[in-house]
Amino acid sequence: MNPADAVAKYLTELAEQRRLSPHTVSNYRRDLDKLITIAAETPLAALQVHQIRRFVAQLHGKGLSGRSLARILSAWRGFFAWLGEHDALPANPCEGVRSPKSPRLLPKALSVDEAARLLEPVEEDDPVLAARDTAIFELFYSSGLRLAELAALDCDALDSALQEGEVRVLGKRSKARLVPVGAKACEALAVWANLRDSLAALEEKALFVGRRGNRLSHRMIQERLALRAVKLGLPRHVHPHMLRHSFASHVLQSSGDLRAVQEMLGHASIASTQVYTHLDFQHLAKVYDTAHPRAKR
Repeated sequence: MNPADAVAKYLTELAEQRRLSPHTVSNYRRDLDKLITIAAETPLAALQVHQIRRFVAQLHGKGLSGRSLARILSAWRGFFAWLGEHDALPANPCEGVRSPKSPRLLPKALSVDEAARLLEPVEEDDPVLAARDTAIFELFYSSGLRLAELAALDCDALDSALQEGEVRVLGKRSKARLVPVGAKACEALAVWANLRDSLAALEEKALFVGRRGNRLSHRMIQERLALRAVKLGLPRHVHPHMLRHSFASHVLQSSGDLRAVQEMLGHASIASTQVYTHLDFQHLAKVYDTAHPRAKR
C-alpha cells in the first residue's frame, strides 16, 4: 500500500469507526501530509527513530512551536500504530520521540462584561436569523459546548433543554454527557423554537439551520459569531472556543469547583481543566493590583 492510500484508509477509519469530527480528521490529514512530504522517497516501513527526530527538528527550524509539533507527533504516532496493527510496520518509529517544550499559552477568554455585551440584542435585517444566532451564542456561553457539539444538536435537544434545563451532547470519542442550560439560553431557545420551522427544510432534524434550511455548518457559525463581535465593537476576534473558555473561567471564578467544571466541559483529565485556575489567578491578581493599597504605585 502506498503512503497516500494508507493515509486515506486510516482517515476513513478515524471518521467512520472512531467517529472523530471532520475538523479533527482534517487536522490529521494535514499532519500526515507533512510526514509524506518530509519522508520523500523513504518508505514508511523503513523510517527509524533518528529520522523522525530529524523531521521534527526540521519542522521546528521552520518555526513550528512545541505545541504544534506535539500535535503532529501524536498524529504520526497514531498512524504508525495503525500501520503496525495491519502488519505493515515492524516498529513505531515515533515511540520515545518528544517535541521541544514551548511556553504554555493560556486560553483566551472574554471578561464577564465582554460576554454580556456580546449577548446583547443586535439589529438584523432578518429577525429569524437574529433569533437563531442569539440562541446559538447563549447556548455556547451557558453550557460550554464545543463547536462540533453544538452544530450536531438535533431538534430533540429542545425538549430536554426547555423542560429539564439540560441537554445531552456527544463529545470527543463519542462520549456523551449532560450539560446544564441556563435561563437566558432557555429563553433564547424558546424564541428560536417558534421560528425554526419557517427556515428549516422538510424533514431536517438539525436544531440550527441556515438560509437554505439545512444544518448550519461550522464555518458559518464561526463567521456569524465573529461578525456579531465586530458589530458590537468588541476589540478582538471572537470564536466559539473563546465562549467555551469564558464559560469555564467564569464558572470557576464564581464557584471554585474545578471538578464540576471538568465534568461540564467533558475533560477526560482534570489536568486539562486546571489551566482555568491560572486564568482565575490572573483575575485575582488584577483585583489585588487595583484594590490593595500596597499594590498601587
